[in-house]
Amino acid sequence: MPIIKSAKKRVRVAKKATARNARTKRGLKEAVKAFHKTLGTTKAADAHRKAQSEVDKAVKKNLMHKNKAARKQRQLAAAAKKAGVKPSAAAKKPATKKPAIKKVTKTTPAKKPAAKKAVTKKK
Repeated sequence: MPIIKSAKKRVRVAKKATARNARTKRGLKEAVKAFHKTLGTTKAADAHRKAQSEVDKAVKKNLMHKNKAARKQRQLAAAAKKAGVKPSAAAKKPATKKPAIKKVTKTTPAKKPAAKKAVTKKK
């Protein structure tokens, strides 16, 4: 058991992080398993989207390296394609809107105050 106050806090923080990481990993495993179970059914597209999302969450939380995540997503996509799963409309990313162009108005630059002259000493 730690004695120093900061070490005690690290134990508490690590405990919370472990629980959070376990929850994320469990969600990832469940989503992938659910996807593999639904292959060949009408729910496969939704399960595929959910599994892809869980992989992305794992990367975001630094539980999985980005290259491993890319490999997993590629494997999921290959399995979906082999099973003949069509990507649903919700799975496709919506077209991003272009930001509105703001009107630029010309403004005159503010005048800078005159520099103060150095005070000279009189003899």
